[in-house]
Amino acid sequence: MRLFLDGGVGILSSAGDARTDFDAMGNNTGIDGHRKAKGTEFHCLILEDEEKWAAYLGEIIGMEGGSFRICPDLDSAWEAVKRDRFDLMLLDETLPDGSGSMFFREMCDRGDEPIAIMMTGALDLPNALDMTRRGLFNYMTKPARLEDIRECLRQAARHLRQPWLEPEFPDFVFQSAAMREVRSSVSHASDYPRASVLLTGETGVGKDLVARLIHKLSLNGERGAGEMVALNCANLPPQMFEAELFGVEKGAFTGAVSSRRGLAEAARKGTLFLDEIAELDLGAQAKLLQFLETGEFRRLGSTETRSFEGRIVAATNKALHREVEAGRFREDLVYRIDVFRIKIPPLRERMDDLPALCDSLLGSLAAKYGRERLRMQEEDLQALREHDFPGNVRELRNLLERSLLRTPPDLDWLRLDASWKREAQSRASGRGGEGVANGGTPRGNVGYGQGASPA
Repeated sequence: MRLFLDGGVGILSSAGDARTDFDAMGNNTGIDGHRKAKGTEFHCLILEDEEKWAAYLGEIIGMEGGSFRICPDLDSAWEAVKRDRFDLMLLDETLPDGSGSMFFREMCDRGDEPIAIMMTGALDLPNALDMTRRGLFNYMTKPARLEDIRECLRQAARHLRQPWLEPEFPDFVFQSAAMREVRSSVSHASDYPRASVLLTGETGVGKDLVARLIHKLSLNGERGAGEMVALNCANLPPQMFEAELFGVEKGAFTGAVSSRRGLAEAARKGTLFLDEIAELDLGAQAKLLQFLETGEFRRLGSTETRSFEGRIVAATNKALHREVEAGRFREDLVYRIDVFRIKIPPLRERMDDLPALCDSLLGSLAAKYGRERLRMQEEDLQALREHDFPGNVRELRNLLERSLLRTPPDLDWLRLDASWKREAQSRASGRGGEGVANGGTPRGNVGYGQGASPA
């Protein structure tokens, strides 16, 4: 937030000019802002009980390329955020059933991170400072001038377009609305360190990365420095599941020459990440279910009961409800692991993230190989945008790594792998006259058949 008491963007109170603007526009309610229109810059929640002022704000949002939904009270606002996702919020302080600041604080306490602008008839400086510390984007007094509101909205829209960076996670950089929603869900889940999380999404979207981020954000003084331990369920023979998860005592079976703790014990106060959980057979699922229900386990060959005080994060690229219908996955186990569900979208559905993601990946790869950081040419970025990336971020990282190692050290731009470019051009020319009606595959469903993709 920016607080400029002398006007401009910040606390704005040019009442005379603003009243003129308001009178000129307040009766024009021709903009249909109650649903998000395709192609809009941003979608805004207007929490305002004065009908004419709300319509005035809606017109201004329309001028800046946005869409909006007007809610006159807190009850309708909470219903709106349950049904829809908003990029921006304009909040009135005084409402029939509470206040905009109350709404903002509750949103923050839930783990959401709204870009919010507070609009009030009278400045309350202690309240403004407290909300600033919580991340309020701006604080304005009503009525504000048209150009001041427009400039504030422009700054908010520019903020929305800035990529989100996680310094320790170069693969987790984004600016798309879909990934902002993922990041908000991660933040929300991290507030409940004992609640199970189910991550869904295609292969290569970064489910393991999101699991590590949840673990990192969940660590606090109460939980201590718990570890994150990962188990790939697809690579584990069924007969080894119990020993790997719970551990073994010396002499428990032939070949057990020493005692060994299992992964549940290693992650006792941290995070146990069960990747590809849908690959477990039904016997292993039964043992896992009992462990999750009781929070207790015993090493093979031991009578001592141990407790698990950490979090379970499970991941799958399959639709578990279909696995349940096919008899391959236990429905009661789904109820245990599907508390917080976070779906990570495929790369082809968030191409807005591509430039920032490439830049971040090239930076980490340059550091790995002791190379100078390279930039990408626009024509190569365009070629990437036209590719469907069935392997998602994992495929992109592999392509950039191959290309970096093949780029001569004297170049300051990346030479995209020539074989990949030839294949991309061949695919593009092959798609030129090929549509769905002629048997072509629609973009976004490559490799999975029309209208279907793994969950």
